[in-house]
Order: sequence, then C-alpha cells, then structure tokens
Amino acid sequence: MVKHYILSLSPTAKHEWDKCVLRDVLSAKRPEMAKLIAEAVNARSGNYLISVNIEVKVLEKAEAPQPEQLALNITEVSEQPQLQEAA
Repeated sequence: MVKHYILSLSPTAKHEWDKCVLRDVLSAKRPEMAKLIAEAVNARSGNYLISVNIEVKVLEKAEAPQPEQLALNITEVSEQPQLQEAA
C-alpha cells in the first residue's frame, strides 16, 4: 500500500504538536496509522504480529512561509496629570 502525505517540520512552532505534522495530501487530515494498518489486514478481527516498513521518498520540497515581521512605530506619550473627580 502506497500512501502520500505532506510532512511539515517547524522547529520554532509555538506548540509541540505543530513542530512535526503529517497530513493527508487531499483532505489535510492527520492520518491514523492504526486504521491504515487495519485496512492492510482487511479489518478482520484477531490479533496480529505485524511488521511495518516505512520508506520515505521526498517528491517535492517547498519552503515554509516565513512569518512577516512588522515594524512598530511607538511614539512617546508625555504623561499628563490625571484629573480626579470630586466625590
């Protein structure tokens, strides 16, 4: 069985689960490996001793988009005394 996925590696991602993501090419869903293996044995009930071989071939590499950095211009605001309301 040959499946194609998109692997996204982002070591600087904010969350741990976004650092290494495997997604289906068409649906963009994360694959459930146990279900894929179950398909390989036609989902028949029973216990199986299995061997899984993973062969990785890079078909195409696209650079990850770099986040844009915006320059912020902060002007100094002079502190003005605040007027207190009379109670």
